[in-house]
Amino acid sequence: MRVLLFGTYDADAHPRVAVLRDGLRLALEDGGGGHTVDECNAPLGLSTAARVSMLRRPWLLPQLASRLARGWATLIRRVRRRPRPDVVVVGYLGHFDVLLARRLFRRSTVVLDHLVGASDTARDRGVERGLRQRLLRTLDERALSAADVVVVDTEEHRAALPEQHRDRAVVVAVGAPAGWFAAPRDDGTGAHASTATTEGTDRPAPLRVVFFGLYTPLQGTPVIGGALGQLADDAQPIEVTMIGSGQDLERARRLAAPNRNVTWIDWVQPVDLPTLVAEHDVCLGIFGTGPKALRVVPNKVYQGAAAGTAIITSDTAPQRRVLGHAATFVPPGDAAALADALRHFAARPDELAAARAAAHRLALQEFAADRVVAPLVDRLRRST
Repeated sequence: MRVLLFGTYDADAHPRVAVLRDGLRLALEDGGGGHTVDECNAPLGLSTAARVSMLRRPWLLPQLASRLARGWATLIRRVRRRPRPDVVVVGYLGHFDVLLARRLFRRSTVVLDHLVGASDTARDRGVERGLRQRLLRTLDERALSAADVVVVDTEEHRAALPEQHRDRAVVVAVGAPAGWFAAPRDDGTGAHASTATTEGTDRPAPLRVVFFGLYTPLQGTPVIGGALGQLADDAQPIEVTMIGSGQDLERARRLAAPNRNVTWIDWVQPVDLPTLVAEHDVCLGIFGTGPKALRVVPNKVYQGAAAGTAIITSDTAPQRRVLGHAATFVPPGDAAALADALRHFAARPDELAAARAAAHRLALQEFAADRVVAPLVDRLRRST
């Protein structure tokens, strides 16, 4: 079986693509049988936020079209030099790319990683109705129709697909790239300084908490900000690092303003992020209350677990299904409950160490690339 990963995706910005690529290589190439996994990629150079921004300012859409045309020209030139693949996997945000793939590889099995719908993403960023939403729904439908296999990340996302596409869908968890498992921790047990005392004193070392993301509504960062504001006067030391930027950043900062133990970082290079996260005790997931927030398991909980942090995230069906007893859950939208969960870990270092160990153990068992792609590999072997 010859598998080709194809499209204008950016595996550095969207590690989901790297997990699929690495998992397929481990499962197919390392498994023998003469299988190959190749890649034909011309990154578009536009983030999700930039694409949604263009929807709000339609006069910028020609810029998207120009970049897409250049990327497609590169892809077409490169695929002409390659043997015909049996399977073409179109990477994340490939709503346009899958249409090109269908034309170029008419006899191949085309797989679309439909992690999020274009209309769903725009709705989460404030584009909720009107002509733009109708056009994006049409784009989603055309993209789904062009694929032989549709990859989603949760059963809830499969159920949200139009009925005519559900039978072709396969659930593949987001997982974590190898670099997150390799991120250094403080010692071989995964214990952190918070389980000890501050040097030269009897005071416990601060609990170190990290969040990273795009500050979209599904992430619920105002909930995090509200929780941090409630922790401002606590005697128990809790230090928080907030990484990223986006539409809810300013609101989150206002709510957290009373707390002086919060560091705000606009950007961290993807290659440096695993090490930075691994220096913390707790990684925060998502806390939004919208329909999309109730359907997803965010990449940050997979990655934080792989890096050896304890996980606190919202109590939703898909996250409980994936994380089980290896995470602490709070009601979506409940800042007070999140603040209490952080206080709990700050006051109980033994429970913190156990939570970190449980999350890392689950990540090693379930979140590595070769494990998460198993359902897709099974589907491909049956369909090619």
